[in-house]
Amino acid sequence: MAQNHEPGRDCPRCPRLVAFREEMRIKHPGWHNAPVPSFGPLDASLLIVGLGPGLRGANATGRPFTGDWAGDLLYGTLLAKGRASGVYDERPDDGLELIDCRITNAVRCVPPANRPTGEEEQSCRPFLIEEIASMPRLRVILALGGIAHNAVLTTRKLKKNAYPFAHGAIHPLPDGPTLVDSYHCSRLNTNTRRLTEAMFHQVFDSAVAATRK
Repeated sequence: MAQNHEPGRDCPRCPRLVAFREEMRIKHPGWHNAPVPSFGPLDASLLIVGLGPGLRGANATGRPFTGDWAGDLLYGTLLAKGRASGVYDERPDDGLELIDCRITNAVRCVPPANRPTGEEEQSCRPFLIEEIASMPRLRVILALGGIAHNAVLTTRKLKKNAYPFAHGAIHPLPDGPTLVDSYHCSRLNTNTRRLTEAMFHQVFDSAVAATRK
């Protein structure tokens, strides 16, 4: 039985994503091809929120950011900053463990072309709401990209124009955790140097520092 903050394997909420999921199950029967559960301890003080599973990454492996380009930078940073232990080998059974950190996505199923619709974001939002509510020690949410940023604000029923997305922005939220923004660690952003490793390390340091305030 699925936890309240985790959709079941055959979650029916989004018809387009269900159809895409079924298509992928036929094409790649050995892949995960289901909603991707969060990764890391629920008693963590830091929650990292991404957009959604990558087609050949988390959708294939079943663990957030595992097996795609974005995972190299994200998990490399977590290991370098002491928020993970073990070795990241792009597999869910590589033994990697997160330390005081948890990772989830605003949309749990892979969207075609990595573009969820507004309706799909809304349909999946209850899982993010429950995710945040299930973390008793949560102090900081690190949003990777504008969609994740907006999803977090919507779960708190906050106006987006009051908390504009910007790389490195730090938004203390009323009656809630601090929201820290970063450009998404996607291949496009890293290849174009919109986001460098140094930039990501810096914003991650800011997020960690905010957990201690």
